[in-house]
Amino acid sequence: MNHHSNVVCLCPLDGIIETIGKKWTMLLVNEIGNHGSLRYNNLLEELKGISPSTLASMLKELQKEGIISREAFNEIPPRVEYTLTKRGKELRIAIIPLLKWATKKGNFKMHCNCSLLKK
Repeated sequence: MNHHSNVVCLCPLDGIIETIGKKWTMLLVNEIGNHGSLRYNNLLEELKGISPSTLASMLKELQKEGIISREAFNEIPPRVEYTLTKRGKELRIAIIPLLKWATKKGNFKMHCNCSLLKK
């Protein structure tokens, strides 16, 4: 009889947990995923309560982690859009069940206009 059948190794999470464990990460990933791409000011509008400096910091960190990409367009006025990378899309797919689970629990603050959480 195998006594280890319920054992789950979380070692692979060690490198990413510091990023996804932050307050705004999953909401940012989901919001960008919902829209396909978003500009900085759109993210500020969508995510209720995030400060401009926190948003800027989180966007840089998620870009560094390869979760989002930043595209600057050569226009006047300048335009920058954020989209999920392949890794970001995979992360979003992985967190959707967690977001739905948290919604069922019912004890949460709505920080965004996410249609997924209103179902």
